[in-house]
Amino acid sequence: MADQQPGHPRRLRTSVKGPLMFSAFWAVVAFVAVVIFASGGSARTPRFDLAFTAAGIAFIVTLVIAAMLSMSYKENAEHLGKGSGVNLSSSPKPSHGFGAATQDPAASPEAPDDQDPRRAP
Repeated sequence: MADQQPGHPRRLRTSVKGPLMFSAFWAVVAFVAVVIFASGGSARTPRFDLAFTAAGIAFIVTLVIAAMLSMSYKENAEHLGKGSGVNLSSSPKPSHGFGAATQDPAASPEAPDDQDPRRAP
């Protein structure tokens, strides 16, 4: 919020409009679902009391979760994307040590197992 300028609209991530719309959407979904499923069929009257309760709970819970997630958001530091660190390349590198089964046995300086002079006949 420190980078906001007076007179300019806020970005969606720092605005309150996004979490409110998100919460309102899930409240409507909960309302419709409870009106349909809590009544027990079309022969009975719809349960609007349960539907409003479910919509209020869904609205509050999703609003709290969205607010907590938006408060925990933090931009990465600029130096993190500059290429200082370990394992920067995504190209495959030759393996050394354990798991080096991809090496060509013909290029190996050792003799193959069937011609190993250390083996007793």
